[in-house]
Amino acid sequence: MQNTKLLLTSLTFVGLLALAGCSFPGVYKIDIQQGNVVTQDMIDQLRPGMTRRQVRFIMGNPLIQDTFHTNRWDYLYSLQPGGGQRQQERMSVFFNDNDQLANLSGDFMPGVSRDQEILGGESSTTVSPAQPAEQPAKETRAKPGSLEEKIQRDVDTIEVIPVPVPQPLETSPQ
Repeated sequence: MQNTKLLLTSLTFVGLLALAGCSFPGVYKIDIQQGNVVTQDMIDQLRPGMTRRQVRFIMGNPLIQDTFHTNRWDYLYSLQPGGGQRQQERMSVFFNDNDQLANLSGDFMPGVSRDQEILGGESSTTVSPAQPAEQPAKETRAKPGSLEEKIQRDVDTIEVIPVPVPQPLETSPQ
C-alpha cells in the first residue's frame, strides 16, 4: 500500500513537470513562415503589359488562383516569430483580357521601400498603370527630380518584348 502511494505520487509529480515544460520560459519556439515571400525588388521589376509567364518568372507561383476570378493572382506571406505576434503581407496582381499585367494591389508599392511606406502612412496601396493614350490627359505634371517623375519616366519608356516561342520539333522521318 505504501509503495503504491509512493509510485502514484511520483508519477503525478513527473506528469506535472512534463506539462510545465511545455510553457517553461527559455524553451525554444521556432519561427513559422507560410506562403510566398514577396520582396520590394520583385515588385520593382513588374511593369504594366507583362505577360502571365513573365510575372510568374519574377514572383513565383501564386498562392491563390481563384477559378471564379481568373484574372487575379494573390500572393500571401505570414511570419510568426517563436512566441511572437503574427505578421502578414499580401499582394494581388490583376491581368486584363489580353493576359497582360494591368495593376497591383496590396502591401507593396513600386519604387517605394518598405521603410518609406511604414513611415509614410497606410500600408495598403493600389497601383494602376498610366492612362491609355485615347483618353484625354487630366494629370498634372510631377515636379522635376521627384520620385513620382522618375516612376512616370520609367512607365513611359516601357518596351513590350514578346516572349520567344520555341518551334515545334519535326516528327516525320526524312
